[in-house]
Amino acid sequence: MSNKERLIHDLTVGSVPKTLIKFALPLFLSGLLQTLYNMVDMVIVGRFVGPEGLAAVSIGGEMLHMLMFIAMGLSNAGQIWISRYVGENRKDKIGKMVGTLFTVLFSASIVLMIVCASFHREMINWLHTPIEAWNMTRDYVLTCIFGLVFIYGYNLVSAILRGMGDSKHPFIFIAIASVINIILDIVFVAILKMGPLGAALGTVISQAVSFIFALTILIKHREQFYFTLNQDAFKVDKESLDNLISLGIPMVIQSAAISFSMLFVNSFINMYGVVVVAVTGIGKKLENMINIMSQSVSSAGGAMVSQCLGRGKEKRVTQTVKTCYEIMVLPVLILSLITIIKPEWLFGLFTDAPEVLKLAVAYIPITLVQYAGSLTRPANFALINGSGNSRLNLAVALLDGVIFRIGFAYFLGVIMNKGILGWWYGSAISGLIPFVIGTIYLVSGKWKDRVTTINSDVKN
Repeated sequence: MSNKERLIHDLTVGSVPKTLIKFALPLFLSGLLQTLYNMVDMVIVGRFVGPEGLAAVSIGGEMLHMLMFIAMGLSNAGQIWISRYVGENRKDKIGKMVGTLFTVLFSASIVLMIVCASFHREMINWLHTPIEAWNMTRDYVLTCIFGLVFIYGYNLVSAILRGMGDSKHPFIFIAIASVINIILDIVFVAILKMGPLGAALGTVISQAVSFIFALTILIKHREQFYFTLNQDAFKVDKESLDNLISLGIPMVIQSAAISFSMLFVNSFINMYGVVVVAVTGIGKKLENMINIMSQSVSSAGGAMVSQCLGRGKEKRVTQTVKTCYEIMVLPVLILSLITIIKPEWLFGLFTDAPEVLKLAVAYIPITLVQYAGSLTRPANFALINGSGNSRLNLAVALLDGVIFRIGFAYFLGVIMNKGILGWWYGSAISGLIPFVIGTIYLVSGKWKDRVTTINSDVKN
C-alpha cells in the first residue's frame, strides 16, 4: 500500500480516535515547540528587562498575530482543498492549488510588509502603548514586519505538506526553528542586552531558517505534490483561486476579526499600565498552551471531515467531532488545576516582579474561561471548516471576532464599570461563541447537505 493509499485508508476507514491522534500529534508537537519558543521570548525578556519588556513583547506579539490573518486563513483553506483533492484522487488540481497558494500568499506578505512598515507608529499609538514600553514595542514590531515574508512562507509550505498528509516534516522544521530561537534569545537578550529587539530578531531569523528548510523539501519532492518549476508553475489558476477564496476569505475574515477585536480590547487594557499589560500577555501565553492542542485537533479533524465528506461517510464525521472533544478534556483539566493551585508559580515562570505576581491571582478565573473556549472550539471548527461551509465561517467570524468580543468587553468594562476585570471577562467569554454556533450546526444536520454537494461536484 502506497503512502497516499494508506493516508486515504486511515482517514476514511481506520479507527477515528487513533487516526485523529496520529494526524494531530505532529501538529500538536509542532505547535508546542512554537509556543515554547514564543514563551522563551517572554521569559527571557521578563527576567532580563522587566515588566516594560514584557509589555512590549505582549503588545508586539498581538500585532504580529494580527498580521498573520491572511496567512492563517488562506493556508488553512489551501490545506483543506489539497486534502480533499487527495481524497478524491484529483491529481491535476493539487499542483494548480500549490502554485496559486504560493503566488497569492507571497504577494500578500509583501503588500502587508510595505503598508505596516509605513504606518507602524500610528498602529502602536492606536493601541495606547504605555510610554515606558513605546520604544521597545516599536523595535519589536518593525523587526517582525520585515520578517513577514519568512513567516508567511513557512505557514504556506507547512500547509501544503499537511494537506498531503505529511505532518512529520513541519514538525522537524519547527524543532529546528525552536532551537535556533532559544539560542539567539539567550545571545541577543541575556548576553548582548538587546531587549525586545533581540527577541524579535531571534524569532525572524529562526523562522527564515525554518522556511528555507521547508522550501528545500518541497522542491526536492515536488513530483509527489504534482508541482513543477516551469514558467507556468506559479501562475494563478482561476478555478483554484475561486475555491481558495470561497473557503479562505471567511477564514481570513474570521482570523482578522478576532485579531482586530483582540487589539481593540487590548488598546483599552493597555491604558491601565505596564503591569496590567504584562499580566494580560502572560495570561495569553498560558491560553496558547491549550490553544496549540486545540488548533492541532481542529486542523487534523477538519482534514478528516473533509475527506470523509468527499467519500460520503457521514458517520465518521460525527465520530470525528466527538473524538475532538474527548481528546481536549485531559490537557484542559490538568492546566486548569495547575492554574488554580499554583498561580504564583505559573506566572512566576515569566517574571519575579511582585506587582505582576500579585495581580496574577485576579486573572485566574479569566484563564479558566479561556481554557473552556479552547476545549470546545476544535470540534466545531473541524466540522465547519471541513465541510467547507464558508457562510457559517463568516458568521462565526463576525459574531465571535467583532460583535461579542468587543460588545461583551465594552459592556462589562465601561457600561457596567467593572474596569480591567470587565475587559478581561468580556474578551474571554466571547471565546465560547463558536461552541454555541457549531453545536447548533451539528445538531441541525445541515452539514450533511455538503455530502451531496461534494459528491455532485466530483461527478461533474
